[in-house]
Amino acid sequence: MNILERIVADKRVEVDLKKSVLPLDYLRNSPMIEREAFSLRESLLERSGIIAEFKRRSPSKQVINQKSSVSEVVSGYQAAGASGISVLTDTKYFGGSLDDLLQARAAVEIPVLRKDFMIDPYQLFEAKAFGADVILLIAAVLKPEQLKMLSQVAHDLGLEVLMEVHGEEELKRNDLTHIDLVGVNNRNLKTFEVSLEMSKKLSGIIPGEKLAVSESGISDPGAIKELRDFGFKGFLIGENFMKTENPGTAAEEFIKSTGA
Repeated sequence: MNILERIVADKRVEVDLKKSVLPLDYLRNSPMIEREAFSLRESLLERSGIIAEFKRRSPSKQVINQKSSVSEVVSGYQAAGASGISVLTDTKYFGGSLDDLLQARAAVEIPVLRKDFMIDPYQLFEAKAFGADVILLIAAVLKPEQLKMLSQVAHDLGLEVLMEVHGEEELKRNDLTHIDLVGVNNRNLKTFEVSLEMSKKLSGIIPGEKLAVSESGISDPGAIKELRDFGFKGFLIGENFMKTENPGTAAEEFIKSTGA
């Protein structure tokens, strides 16, 4: 069992436990369910294109930043000109939580992405109830029929959907009807190796009406300019900012360097 399979297996156990503690009806009745979400798609086109991430740790890097507060970091990201915020909510492997998501929502007025391993509609209601505007669906962990169902539920809740792929086969096998953004993860989730060549390779087959996002391994402003030439409008960056003493300042300097 590789790391991705382990994470998903643990996520199934986690979701079942959550359902027993916090029933779906409770989430349905949350005041946040009716909130009109911010559009990440629009924000990526109107602002810098940077989706700045709050991430404490990861399976590949272990501890990245355990000191910074969510509200301070995401407020700094917004001030720096980020188009959106990504918040890791997985606890076991990434040290995140739904409380991080709620704090981020309270601190900024730009789109917030809940980044987690989404496998059940319950998690979509969680995402909306805790302030998310966008959810991530990872093609590598979902069958096409599951991804289609979850993306439709997300749209019914007023959430945008970022579908993450790692190769051509994942992109071609899925119905993109309810997909707003297609993200290419430059990190191989099985080996954790990173290469921007994956984004470049898939750029030509991402449908034009789906906004293209490059994810992971972006540490050089020059890479943004290069990826823009391949049609990418969004760039998800986490570790590069979070590993610094002041992620907001790091984001500001990076965004200025891209010419955004």
